[in-house]
Amino acid sequence: MTGVYTAKKKDGSVYYRSNITYHGKHISLGSYATQDEAHCAYLAADEILHTPVPLSPDLFRCYSILSFDKIVSLCNFRDNHIYIGNPIYLQKSFFTYYLSPGEELKFDIDDLFFFSGHRILQRQGHLYVNDYGMQISLLSRYGIKNYAVLNRDYRFVNGDPMDFRYSNLEIISKYNGVTAVSGNNGIRYRASIHIQGVYKVGIFDSEAEAAVAYNKAVDLAIAAKVHKNFSQNYILEYTAQEYADLYTKIKLSPKYLAYLKKLSQQS
Repeated sequence: MTGVYTAKKKDGSVYYRSNITYHGKHISLGSYATQDEAHCAYLAADEILHTPVPLSPDLFRCYSILSFDKIVSLCNFRDNHIYIGNPIYLQKSFFTYYLSPGEELKFDIDDLFFFSGHRILQRQGHLYVNDYGMQISLLSRYGIKNYAVLNRDYRFVNGDPMDFRYSNLEIISKYNGVTAVSGNNGIRYRASIHIQGVYKVGIFDSEAEAAVAYNKAVDLAIAAKVHKNFSQNYILEYTAQEYADLYTKIKLSPKYLAYLKKLSQQS
């Protein structure tokens, strides 16, 4: 049958591969148990490529013989003349990445090269890619820490958590242990540390100053024999001398210092 090729597994059993050629591009459509299924996949792909039907849930249901990501790739090739193996569809000023037939992520065109070669995976609501053998969270590509809390440390400006365009991502706090707080005197920054509960380190005028305070709180916790893998802040706002002067001068919460003293006495 047209578009169908016989293949054998290692154990000698036969299966069928479906392929189609469009605008000089040879496209694999998948493997099937029967010749009829493989031919149906070819017919579905041929119809998609020659019918200007937009992507929609109905399209995915109608051509369910093909995987949803293959349908996206075919529609993108048909409309935009670029074949991308991942389920990406190019829009005018951005692109859409389909996690599933009903889940679409939006990205700026600047990210097209990366996501063309990296498949987005999902586990327990967390999005990530595999890069050089490591799992990289999607948020970390945009400078958002793994432990960051939505609407506290970062937010989606238009309220859409599937829209990863740079203009829609706002980082509220870029430092470990630092949170912006509103008061009568405007925005200030609270430094806090988690050691068997959250302990306030202090309130400071600038985000960078609070980040230094957090680093100092971590150093004192380690000195008090707290066994925890803390992530310290790398702060670019200060020179080495300015950092050292501020680190020495900065005062931490008396309650936190008393807590560390109690811990050190117990160890």
